[in-house]
This record gives sequence, C-alpha cells and structure tokens, in this order.
Amino acid sequence: MRIVLYTGKGGVGKTSVAAATAVKVAGEGKKVLIMSTDQAHSLGDSFGVPLTNEPMEVAKNLWALEIDSIVEGERAWGNMKEYMKQFLTAKAEGGIEAEELLVFPGLEELFSLFRITEIHEQNQYDLLIVDCAPTGETLSLLKFPEIFGNFIRNALPMKKKATKIAGPMVEKVIKIPMPKENVFDDIEALDNKLEKLQTIMMDKSVTSIRIVTTPERIVIKEAKRNFTCLHLFGYNVDAIIVNKVYPRSALDGYFSKWISLQEEGLKDIKESFDQIPLFTLGLLDSELKSMDTLEKASELIYDKSNPIEVLFQDRIFEVKKDQEQYVLALNLPFATKDQFELSQKGDELLLQINNERRCFTLPDILKGKEVEGASYEEGWLNIRFAI
Repeated sequence: MRIVLYTGKGGVGKTSVAAATAVKVAGEGKKVLIMSTDQAHSLGDSFGVPLTNEPMEVAKNLWALEIDSIVEGERAWGNMKEYMKQFLTAKAEGGIEAEELLVFPGLEELFSLFRITEIHEQNQYDLLIVDCAPTGETLSLLKFPEIFGNFIRNALPMKKKATKIAGPMVEKVIKIPMPKENVFDDIEALDNKLEKLQTIMMDKSVTSIRIVTTPERIVIKEAKRNFTCLHLFGYNVDAIIVNKVYPRSALDGYFSKWISLQEEGLKDIKESFDQIPLFTLGLLDSELKSMDTLEKASELIYDKSNPIEVLFQDRIFEVKKDQEQYVLALNLPFATKDQFELSQKGDELLLQINNERRCFTLPDILKGKEVEGASYEEGWLNIRFAI
C-alpha cells in the first residue's frame, strides 16, 4: 500500500489537491482511503458529506475519514491515563480537572498518526492519502515519532527498574502513587507503535510527501523551509504542486501587476525545485467541492502522470571518503551557513537549522570518530570526520 501525505501553508488548497488526487486514483480502479489529520477539518466539505472517525464510502473505490484526535488519544493512553489521573490529583483537594491536564500539546495529534500504522497493517487499500495540518503543525507531528520514541527507549528501562526497587517506599513517604506493571506494559506498547510508524514513514518506497504551494513569494519561502526541514528528518518529497495559478486573461486591468509577480514566483519554484516533479493547477471558475470539479482538477494537475507512483526519490544523506577524511553529506537546500548549529556527543550529532533541531545517531562507519569541521555548499552540508 502506498502512502502519500499532502502538506503546505494554510490556505494553499492542500485539502482540495489531496481530494482531487484521491478521486483520480479511485477513478482508475484502485481502492483509496483519504484521511484528514487537520483539527480544523474541511475534507468533508470537499466531498459534500459529513465525515467521522471511521472510513465512509464517498464514491466507488473511494473512502474518507476525519481523524478525531480525542478518540485516538483514548485508545493510545490505555492504563497510562488512569495512572496519570491518580498522579496529578494525588495532592489535590478537588477542583482539578484531570482530563484537561492530560491534554499534552502535540500528543493527541501524534496519536492520530497511529491510524496510519493500523491502516497499513490491515492492507485493505492500494493508496492512503493523508491531508495534513498546515506546515508548522505537520513538522511538529512528523518529528514526534523519532523524538518521543527515543525518549521512551532511553528512560523506560531505568524508570521501570527504579520503580520496582524503590517504588513502595517512595509511595509511602510522599503519598504519590507509583506506576504499576501494566502502566509500563502500555508504555512499551506505545514505543512499539512509534517504532512501527517511524519505519513506515521512513520507507521511501512506501511513503511520499508532497508540498502544495502557490506562486506567491511568502508562500514559496515557507515551502522551501518546509522542504529543508522534511529532509532534515529524512522524509522524501516526491512532488511540488503549485495551486491557484491565475490565468493571464484574469489578471488584466486592476490585477495586471500580478502578472509579473506570478511569473517571478513560478520561475523561482521551477529553478529551486528543478529536479523534483512539478505540477500546477490554474484557478478554476468554480469551487472544488464536488466529484466533477475534483475530477477535472485532478486531470489538470497530473495529466498523464500516475499519482500513486513514487514520482521522485532524492538522496537525503550519504557517507563518502575524501582523502584522509570521511564526509557525512546531508542534502539540506534553501538554508544559509549562519542558520546551522552543530555539536557532537559521543556517537550522536545534534544539528539545528533555525528553530528545527534533530539528533542523529551516526552510521556505523562513523562511530567513534570526531567531527573535524563542516562546510555548506550548493545545498549540501558536508560534515568531516577524521579517519
């Protein structure tokens, strides 16, 4: 089963583009499920039907759902939720709403991604399309499986052992309940889910991300930042879709100044993403909220291309030998030298680009080696290690 995620700045029309893609592939006889992880759902509006947390058939070969993050959170918490309630209210004398305290920022959205793993394992569809939240939320979401998973894997063994040995005494002294065995079992189950999700998302033959943009400078800049951050976390972007391209005839008179601005924007996109498949959709004369208009839009976007295929695979990183050094080369375009911060701790690299940070575990060939320097050239960050 193929998985394709559509992301982009709010208002660029990614939901419409995702829905149009679903209609095209389903019309060609493939079984398609499209789901929205955006809490401000509008997928149902595109199809003209109310959607729920479970797949609903909206056309032949086409099912759709809108993720309810609260429901998914309930499923994911398990025994952990009951323990957290006890922990948070142990010293309270009333008035604390434990349910509200358990809404940790980002976790509900993360749990909604577990549906991807579930749907992938059931293997009932040829294609799963994910209509993601706007760029900022999506980037946070896609970082969680790795970051949260690493935290659990590092902390769980130590906490489990300490609780088993000292738990009864601590509980007696400070009057706060210690987690029972079933809580740790659920944490381990959560870790397994995160690992499965990360494996699926990192498999470039299965999962692709497509960035939807418009030919406006501010939106193009965000698309570039989005692309860089997705590469930082190892995700493959296999297409750029430029939406809302105004026909030249529509820009006469009052809007004539937009002609040159739009042409500059389109030129910038073509030059910046020159190796990646680029698709455009002109502004239509009607809203994209019916099967007919979605089908029309899909034909205009993809023409003879097949959107279920992996349209492009880029090299995210590579290790090469250069005379007396090994070089770890990371494909991170659209950045500048002053945006990078790099540090090393043992066999881990901490790399930050502006406010996006990732901790890399070094490939086996580089383990035990120290960073000697780094340079940034033509979109590649080259980190040099002594042999």
